[in-house]
Amino acid sequence: MSIQQGNGPVALVTGSASGIGEAVARRLAADGTRVVVHSRRSTEAGQALAAELGGAYVQADLEVEEEARGLVETALGHFGRLDVLVNNAGISWPIPHADLAAATPADWRRLLEVNLIAPWVLCTAALPALRQSPGGGSIVNITSHAGVRPKGSSVPYAASKAALNHVTRLLAAALGPDVRVNAVAPGLVDTPMTKDWVQAHELWRDRAPMHRPARPADVADLVASVIGSGYLTGEVIVLDGGLNLT
Repeated sequence: MSIQQGNGPVALVTGSASGIGEAVARRLAADGTRVVVHSRRSTEAGQALAAELGGAYVQADLEVEEEARGLVETALGHFGRLDVLVNNAGISWPIPHADLAAATPADWRRLLEVNLIAPWVLCTAALPALRQSPGGGSIVNITSHAGVRPKGSSVPYAASKAALNHVTRLLAAALGPDVRVNAVAPGLVDTPMTKDWVQAHELWRDRAPMHRPARPADVADLVASVIGSGYLTGEVIVLDGGLNLT
């Protein structure tokens, strides 16, 4: 693959064919960043978004280590540099917290594989390029308020996000000043995936000071701010409309 010429920074946003990831990709592109769009299954949507934004699209299953590393390699092959990694891709499904038998070891393994180990693989694969970024590279992990408070769709999901929050801090301590590492931890976000979460939507409307869940653009705005702040590192920023206050 020939390298696309250009001087603007390059960002890889995983899980960016829809929802939060799409909003992040659109915001970064609007700010002048060349974006690598990624998805596991939604290839047509991913290709269309990349074409619209003037970026590139890569399909990869992040549960497969070779495909995750290949995602970074393809991004570098297309643009010749990588300045920002946004680990947005993740999975979740409801499992009642009190039903311990329902959270099987298989559930634990899959959630940890996608939500924790895959971001680690991507960080390690991207690190050499991020270190070469003018002004320093940036990693933003999209985690969850469930990794900060005892909430979330399931215990293993919450644990996977709590672990990624701590990995964020550990990497920030280890990689500075060359690479900054931060996390954005949203609460409920109004996406197609959450449209049927009736109780959660009612909770945010009734109890959060903002009286609504986040929109994908709200998360994207914060991610862009975190990337643009050249001194911020090691922070886990909760974005839940103030629900954590109640």
